[in-house]
Amino acid sequence: MKKHALLITIILFLGTLSYAQDDLYVTEVGSIEFKSEAPLELIQAKSKTLRGVINPATKAFAFTLNINSFQGFNSDIQRIHFLENYMEQKKFPTATFTGKLIEDIQFNTPGTYVVRAKGELDIHGVKKERIIKGTLVIREGSASIQTNFTVPLSDHGIAIPKIVQQKIAEQIAITVDLDFAQGSKS
Repeated sequence: MKKHALLITIILFLGTLSYAQDDLYVTEVGSIEFKSEAPLELIQAKSKTLRGVINPATKAFAFTLNINSFQGFNSDIQRIHFLENYMEQKKFPTATFTGKLIEDIQFNTPGTYVVRAKGELDIHGVKKERIIKGTLVIREGSASIQTNFTVPLSDHGIAIPKIVQQKIAEQIAITVDLDFAQGSKS
Protein backbone atom coordinates (compact mmCIF):
# COMPACT_ATOMS: atom_id res chain seq x y z
CA MET A 1 0.00 0.00 0.00
CA LYS A 2 2.91 2.39 0.68
CA LYS A 3 4.07 2.01 -2.93
CA HIS A 4 0.65 3.04 -4.16
CA ALA A 5 0.62 5.99 -1.77
CA LEU A 6 3.52 7.65 -3.61
CA LEU A 7 1.87 7.12 -6.98
CA ILE A 8 -1.48 8.37 -5.74
CA THR A 9 0.22 11.42 -4.24
CA ILE A 10 1.74 12.20 -7.63
CA ILE A 11 -1.65 11.84 -9.31
CA LEU A 12 -3.36 13.96 -6.67
CA PHE A 13 -0.70 16.59 -7.23
CA LEU A 14 -1.70 16.62 -10.89
CA GLY A 15 -5.23 17.63 -9.96
CA THR A 16 -7.11 14.35 -10.02
CA LEU A 17 -8.85 14.54 -6.67
CA SER A 18 -12.29 13.71 -8.08
CA TYR A 19 -11.37 10.46 -9.82
CA ALA A 20 -11.85 7.07 -8.15
CA GLN A 21 -8.68 5.12 -7.38
CA ASP A 22 -10.33 1.96 -8.77
CA ASP A 23 -10.27 3.50 -12.26
CA LEU A 24 -6.54 4.23 -12.23
CA TYR A 25 -4.08 2.05 -14.11
CA VAL A 26 -1.23 1.23 -11.71
CA THR A 27 2.02 -0.72 -11.94
CA GLU A 28 4.75 -1.61 -9.48
CA VAL A 29 6.71 -3.92 -11.75
CA GLY A 30 7.78 -1.79 -14.70
CA SER A 31 11.28 -1.88 -16.08
CA ILE A 32 13.66 0.78 -17.30
CA GLU A 33 16.97 0.25 -19.04
CA PHE A 34 19.67 2.69 -20.00
CA LYS A 35 22.49 2.35 -22.49
CA SER A 36 25.59 4.53 -22.82
CA GLU A 37 27.30 3.65 -26.08
CA ALA A 38 30.60 5.55 -26.17
CA PRO A 39 33.65 4.98 -28.41
CA LEU A 40 35.56 3.00 -25.77
CA GLU A 41 32.84 1.43 -23.64
CA LEU A 42 29.28 0.17 -23.61
CA ILE A 43 27.49 0.65 -20.30
CA GLN A 44 24.05 -0.87 -19.72
CA ALA A 45 21.94 -1.32 -16.63
CA LYS A 46 18.33 -2.15 -15.85
CA SER A 47 15.86 -1.71 -13.03
CA LYS A 48 12.67 -3.71 -12.57
CA THR A 49 11.30 -1.47 -9.84
CA LEU A 50 9.79 1.28 -11.98
CA ARG A 51 6.37 2.32 -10.68
CA GLY A 52 3.76 4.15 -12.70
CA VAL A 53 0.16 5.31 -12.90
CA ILE A 54 -2.29 6.54 -15.54
CA ASN A 55 -5.51 8.37 -14.76
CA PRO A 56 -7.75 8.00 -17.85
CA ALA A 57 -10.14 10.77 -16.77
CA THR A 58 -7.49 13.49 -16.58
CA LYS A 59 -4.91 11.83 -18.87
CA ALA A 60 -2.33 12.20 -16.07
CA PHE A 61 0.66 9.88 -16.44
CA ALA A 62 3.56 9.48 -14.02
CA PHE A 63 6.38 7.11 -13.20
CA THR A 64 9.05 7.02 -10.54
CA LEU A 65 12.28 5.11 -10.06
CA ASN A 66 14.72 4.53 -7.22
CA ILE A 67 18.15 5.28 -8.77
CA ASN A 68 19.82 2.73 -6.48
CA SER A 69 17.82 -0.10 -8.10
CA PHE A 70 19.86 -0.28 -11.34
CA GLN A 71 21.69 -3.59 -11.86
CA GLY A 72 23.74 -5.23 -14.63
CA PHE A 73 26.78 -2.98 -14.90
CA ASN A 74 30.06 -4.30 -16.31
CA SER A 75 31.58 -4.23 -12.81
CA ASP A 76 30.82 -3.27 -9.23
CA ILE A 77 33.10 -0.24 -9.48
CA GLN A 78 31.19 0.96 -12.55
CA ARG A 79 27.93 0.78 -10.57
CA ILE A 80 29.51 2.67 -7.65
CA HIS A 81 30.76 5.42 -9.98
CA PHE A 82 27.31 5.66 -11.60
CA LEU A 83 25.52 5.95 -8.25
CA GLU A 84 27.99 8.16 -6.39
CA ASN A 85 29.84 10.27 -8.97
CA TYR A 86 27.27 10.82 -11.71
CA MET A 87 23.78 10.32 -10.29
CA GLU A 88 24.71 11.39 -6.74
CA GLN A 89 22.02 9.00 -5.52
CA LYS A 90 22.30 10.01 -1.87
CA LYS A 91 21.37 13.57 -2.83
CA PHE A 92 18.94 12.63 -5.66
CA PRO A 93 17.58 9.14 -4.85
CA THR A 94 14.75 9.10 -7.40
CA ALA A 95 13.99 10.02 -10.98
CA THR A 96 10.43 10.86 -12.01
CA PHE A 97 8.25 11.82 -14.93
CA THR A 98 4.95 13.60 -14.29
CA GLY A 99 2.77 14.76 -17.12
CA LYS A 100 -0.28 14.14 -19.24
CA LEU A 101 -1.09 12.12 -22.32
CA ILE A 102 -1.61 14.49 -25.24
CA GLU A 103 -3.91 12.27 -27.31
CA ASP A 104 -7.50 11.49 -26.36
CA ILE A 105 -7.60 7.75 -25.75
CA GLN A 106 -10.69 5.67 -25.09
CA PHE A 107 -9.45 3.40 -22.30
CA ASN A 108 -12.59 1.27 -22.60
CA THR A 109 -11.69 0.37 -26.22
CA PRO A 110 -8.95 -2.29 -26.52
CA GLY A 111 -6.27 -1.54 -29.09
CA THR A 112 -2.79 -0.23 -29.80
CA TYR A 113 -2.24 3.52 -29.84
CA VAL A 114 0.73 5.78 -30.54
CA VAL A 115 0.72 8.33 -27.73
CA ARG A 116 2.75 11.25 -26.48
CA ALA A 117 3.08 12.39 -22.88
CA LYS A 118 4.08 15.97 -22.13
CA GLY A 119 5.52 16.68 -18.72
CA GLU A 120 8.58 17.10 -16.55
CA LEU A 121 11.40 14.60 -16.43
CA ASP A 122 13.26 15.02 -13.14
CA ILE A 123 16.70 13.42 -13.11
CA HIS A 124 19.60 14.40 -10.83
CA GLY A 125 17.42 17.11 -9.28
CA VAL A 126 16.96 18.93 -12.61
CA LYS A 127 13.49 19.11 -14.14
CA LYS A 128 13.19 19.39 -17.92
CA GLU A 129 10.01 19.62 -19.91
CA ARG A 130 9.80 16.72 -22.34
CA ILE A 131 7.43 15.14 -24.79
CA ILE A 132 7.90 11.38 -24.71
CA LYS A 133 6.41 9.30 -27.51
CA GLY A 134 5.39 5.70 -26.90
CA THR A 135 3.06 2.83 -27.69
CA LEU A 136 0.05 2.25 -25.45
CA VAL A 137 -1.72 -1.11 -25.61
CA ILE A 138 -5.10 -1.28 -23.92
CA ARG A 139 -6.68 -4.59 -22.93
CA GLU A 140 -9.69 -5.23 -20.75
CA GLY A 141 -8.62 -4.34 -17.22
CA SER A 142 -5.00 -3.65 -18.13
CA ALA A 143 -2.71 -1.52 -20.27
CA SER A 144 0.97 -1.31 -21.17
CA ILE A 145 3.27 1.44 -22.35
CA GLN A 146 6.59 1.00 -24.12
CA THR A 147 8.83 3.93 -25.01
CA ASN A 148 12.36 4.71 -26.10
CA PHE A 149 13.95 8.14 -25.76
CA THR A 150 17.31 9.78 -25.16
CA VAL A 151 18.46 11.89 -22.25
CA PRO A 152 21.31 14.37 -22.78
CA LEU A 153 23.38 14.27 -19.59
CA SER A 154 24.03 18.02 -19.81
CA ASP A 155 20.26 18.70 -19.60
CA HIS A 156 20.29 17.31 -16.07
CA GLY A 157 23.56 18.76 -14.82
CA ILE A 158 25.51 15.50 -15.07
CA ALA A 159 29.09 16.35 -15.97
CA ILE A 160 31.47 13.91 -17.65
CA PRO A 161 35.12 14.36 -16.57
CA LYS A 162 37.55 14.68 -19.51
CA ILE A 163 39.40 11.57 -18.41
CA VAL A 164 36.35 9.36 -19.15
CA GLN A 165 34.74 11.25 -22.06
CA GLN A 166 35.50 8.37 -24.44
CA LYS A 167 33.83 5.90 -22.06
CA ILE A 168 30.52 7.67 -21.33
CA ALA A 169 28.09 8.85 -24.00
CA GLU A 170 26.76 12.40 -23.83
CA GLN A 171 23.26 11.12 -24.66
CA ILE A 172 21.87 8.10 -22.87
CA ALA A 173 19.33 5.79 -24.56
CA ILE A 174 16.39 4.92 -22.30
CA THR A 175 13.84 2.10 -22.73
CA VAL A 176 10.75 1.99 -20.50
CA ASP A 177 8.23 -0.87 -20.26
CA LEU A 178 5.24 -0.53 -17.95
CA ASP A 179 2.45 -3.09 -17.51
CA PHE A 180 -0.56 -1.62 -15.70
CA ALA A 181 -3.51 -3.25 -13.98
CA GLN A 182 -6.71 -1.30 -13.63
CA GLY A 183 -7.91 -0.56 -10.11
CA SER A 184 -6.39 -0.31 -6.70
CA LYS A 185 -4.73 -3.08 -4.73
CA SER A 186 -5.19 -3.39 -1.02
